[in-house]
Amino acid sequence: MNERISVIMSVYHEPLAWVDQAVSSILDQTYKDIEFIIIIDDPDNTTIIDYIVNRKQQDNRITVYINERNIGLAASLNIAIGLAKGDYIARMDADDISESDRLACQMEYLI
Repeated sequence: MNERISVIMSVYHEPLAWVDQAVSSILDQTYKDIEFIIIIDDPDNTTIIDYIVNRKQQDNRITVYINERNIGLAASLNIAIGLAKGDYIARMDADDISESDRLACQMEYLI
């Protein structure tokens, strides 16, 4: 499989512990050909911004976009879709945890 998956996620006011688990569950996927686009929908949420920027420095598969103001989930996800370069798009919520083989199973099913 040579297809790249763009995983899109928007973060607003979720607790940092939830966001950490969500981000880690995507970065630790068995399917590695991904880009992880994270939209921060609250430009004043410095705790989340600092965390996401730090994770980006550790993993170049992460793309971060910080909205100028809160625009809501749907509009934030539309921005992420516009940034996506993958062959497929997978949705992730900031309060979800993905099984380690989630993306591999989804790709196997699609192909």
